[in-house]
Amino acid sequence: MIYAIILLIIIIVILLSYLCLLQAQIRRVNYMLEKRTMEHSRQYINLDMINSELNKLVKNINLCLKAEESIRLGTVREEKKFRELIANISHDLRTPLTAAKGYLQLLQKEKLTKEQQDKLEISVKHTNELGLMVEHFFEYAYLLNNEPDIHIERFNVTNLVTECLIGSVTMFEEKGLDVVYEEPAPIYINADKEMTTRIIRNLIRNCAEHSTETVTVKLERGNMCSLTFINPINNMDLIESDRIFERFYTGDSSRKHSTGLGLSIVKILAEKMGGNVGCVVEGDLLNVLVRFPLAK
Repeated sequence: MIYAIILLIIIIVILLSYLCLLQAQIRRVNYMLEKRTMEHSRQYINLDMINSELNKLVKNINLCLKAEESIRLGTVREEKKFRELIANISHDLRTPLTAAKGYLQLLQKEKLTKEQQDKLEISVKHTNELGLMVEHFFEYAYLLNNEPDIHIERFNVTNLVTECLIGSVTMFEEKGLDVVYEEPAPIYINADKEMTTRIIRNLIRNCAEHSTETVTVKLERGNMCSLTFINPINNMDLIESDRIFERFYTGDSSRKHSTGLGLSIVKILAEKMGGNVGCVVEGDLLNVLVRFPLAK
């Protein structure tokens, strides 16, 4: 009887030891998976389990990790090809476009009939629209394929927004749009001034192209500096606010002259400077928001 009890105790101790070892190995697997996720490493699980079924599980996990890695690398390669394609297309388009603009400028100096002049103005208008699209392609390709020099400095963004809006008065007038902007007290941010200027101008162009009525611009100070452009647009039900900063997203047919890259460029530039972007649809109003880090 005593021997049986002792044997039972030994078996229980062995089973408990086995379970503890098994639990320790499972914790080790979890640790390796968490480390791979947190550190973005490519390390596989190289642990021999004491249980054959768990060994099969680890083997299958590694197969899944290898498949995921293969998909990731394939995506990276495709993304690189896409970037190179955009860069090549934008570069190839600029040369003939520059030549076309040059010839149109020469024609503008010639004596033309009223009908010829009207046709020339239409050609110039469409050429300028194409030029803007090509510039967006070129800028987007540059931002994707290069790491631009960022010069963070403290400056008055209130003055910069005001200057950009004043410089765009003619553009808004041509579109028949009014702009409502109450200039706030000076707000200072830490950002790259040139990049910030490009962000503001892209937001202005976006409103000028797509707004149907008055454009409202707000500059506010909170945890960050918030710049918001609010404008009504047609076919609001077709706009997906969570996709508006995606490349090539245009949302509706009214944006047929848009590449869908303007707001994508805004997002890239803002994030490179430690800022962020957002978009909210309220009724028939589109609110596009960019936040900048405040200067201390």
